[in-house]
This record gives sequence, C-alpha cells and structure tokens, in this order.
Amino acid sequence: MSKRDYYKVLDVPKTATEAEIKKAYRRLAMKFHPDRNPNDKDAEERFKEAKEACEVLTDTQRRAIYDQHGHAGIEAASRGGGRGGFSGGDAFSDIFGDVFGDIFGARRGGDPRTQQFRGADLRFELELDLDQAVFGYAAEIEVPKLSECETCHGSGSAKGSTAAACDTCGGSGQIRISQGFFQLQQTCPRCRGNGTIIKNPCDTCLGQGRVRRTRKLSVKVPAGVDTGDRIRLSGEGEAGRNGGPSGDLYVEVNVREHAIFERDGEHLSCEVPVSFATAALGGTVDVPTLDGDVTLKVPAETQSGRVFRLRDKGVKPVRGGARGDLFCRVVVETPVHLSSEQKELIRKLEDTLKQNSDRHAPREQGFFEGVKRFFSSGAK
Repeated sequence: MSKRDYYKVLDVPKTATEAEIKKAYRRLAMKFHPDRNPNDKDAEERFKEAKEACEVLTDTQRRAIYDQHGHAGIEAASRGGGRGGFSGGDAFSDIFGDVFGDIFGARRGGDPRTQQFRGADLRFELELDLDQAVFGYAAEIEVPKLSECETCHGSGSAKGSTAAACDTCGGSGQIRISQGFFQLQQTCPRCRGNGTIIKNPCDTCLGQGRVRRTRKLSVKVPAGVDTGDRIRLSGEGEAGRNGGPSGDLYVEVNVREHAIFERDGEHLSCEVPVSFATAALGGTVDVPTLDGDVTLKVPAETQSGRVFRLRDKGVKPVRGGARGDLFCRVVVETPVHLSSEQKELIRKLEDTLKQNSDRHAPREQGFFEGVKRFFSSGAK
C-alpha cells in the first residue's frame, strides 16, 4: 500500500509511544473515514494509509523490523508468514472499536439485553419575585417528561409477552459490515443496539416503555436564592430505560426585576425621593423595605445623591453569612405644576440666595470657579 514513512503518515516522532501513535491515528481516522468523506478517493487512501501505519507501529515485533529494514522488511515478513498486510491485530482492533464505536453508536462490552440506561436530566426555569427569593418560597411546578409506562412497567411488551432476541444481530446488538479489506462494527439498525425485538408491544406506550406525562412537583426554594442558582431534585428527570435510574431535574432560578429595589448579592439599593424643603431644612421620610416601612431621618442641607445605609435590611445569603444592608440614595425632587404665587415665592428666595451664593451654594460656586480656571489655563 503506502510507501511513505509510517511516522510521517501519522505525524509522530520515531520515539513516539504506543499511546501517542494510537492518538494520532484516531485523529486521522476521524478526519478521513470513508463514511465521512463519501466518493472521496483521496480521503479513502489517506485513511488506508493511516490504518496501515498504525497497524505496523503498534505491533512491537513489526515496528522493530520496520525501524531496521523499512517497508522492504515488512513485506518480507508478510511473505514469510509473519503478521503483515492488513490482518488486524488485537491492538488495532481496540483502537478501531474506540474510534468507530463512538462514531456509529456501537456499544462494546456487556450483554445489551441487560444493559441499563440512565434517564436524561431535565431543566426547568422558575421565575420568582424578589420577596419570594429573599424569604424563601414553596413553588408548585408542572414538568412534562418521559415517565415509566405504568401498564408494562417499562418493558415495552404487552401483558403476558416478553421481548425476543433480535434475529438480525442474534441478540448481540451489533452487526459487522465489510468494506473492502476492513470491517465496521455498527449498532444493529433493527433493534437499535438493544439485542431484543418487541413483537407484541404495549398498547399504552407502543413498545417504548415510557410515556410522556406532565408531573406536578413541589419545590422548596430556600431563602436568599438569586438569579442563576440551581435547585436539584434527584430522580425527577426522565425515566431510565431497561430498568435504569431516572435522571435529575434542575430548577434554575430567575428573579424578576423589582419596581423599587435593585439587588447586588446580599445588598439592596433604592432611590428615595425627598422634597426640596425636607432636603434643605431636614425632616423624616418613610422608606419601604422588604420587612415593611421604616422612618429615615434626613438631616438639613442634604444634597441629591447622598446615600444612607439601613443595616440588616438586605438579603441573608442562601449559603450562609450575615444579612446584607439596604442603601437608600436620596433624590431631591423639583416641584412641578407650580402656581403663579408659588413661582413668585421661589424667585424671591432665589434672589435672597444669590446675595450670598458662596455660603448658600458652595458646590455651584466651586463648579464655576473650576470652569474659569480650566479655560484660563487653556488660553495660555
């Protein structure tokens, strides 16, 4: 077949171990296999070439002959009755099964009639309000899933009958297909690898052993969960096959946006509107929390944007730790829909404030002084 150097074919050094050779072959086999490259002669040749190289280099005796005498030594050994050509040793058979068992779904080892298959895991997205996430919640959910058929108890056969061995694969679950000089081992297309055929299927599940049902479940949501947290319900996924265990159900939490509060881990924050008079003269304002309203004392001359901290009014983390705080950011509200009289009063107040702007509006005065310095330095 190939006259190219076997090591170059597999792109490995002459010091490569057997494991490295097998790994290189797997990579080439996956790339150039004829079933993945139909009607591609070049890919077929590359596949055969890689197979030949792997077959020789994973055989200790033939590798030693090749290293010493090259292709001529291998051909001489083959004519002399040694293992040569494409007879396929045990090492290559193992590689072949590893690669193509995964590609074509073949199951190696064990009786397929006694193999058990675990059911699939399921995911359910649970939306919660903020207070439900903070304090915990008992949710009722409905999950559609494949459950074991109650009529045949998962066997797929009608009452009084049993599955028979598949006459295509003889109960092995696998068949061998010859393609030129090599063979492929594939999952039996008739029994799909089960090794058995249900000749008298159950009327309820039509021989599948499972039926789709919607199951109502109660989910206990612990206090403190947040968006992205998952709750695992063991055994509440889809039913297994052939007596296998059920999968799990993962409930993923998504907390809805709140009209007032924003959450950052264990802390909450909100904006608190304060009137102009309260901000200037001081006073109190009622602030909502998840535990109920509390009274916040606003000192005189409070500026918009100032943040007040209410301790232990946040969230207690689900994984333990101290309860967070609530941060209240004051927003001074400008009066709207003023009457003529009210507007006149504000103008009079403004006139009195301008008489001593350094004292009454230090931030404003400092801002304009900074602007003047900026443009003055820029002009120079």
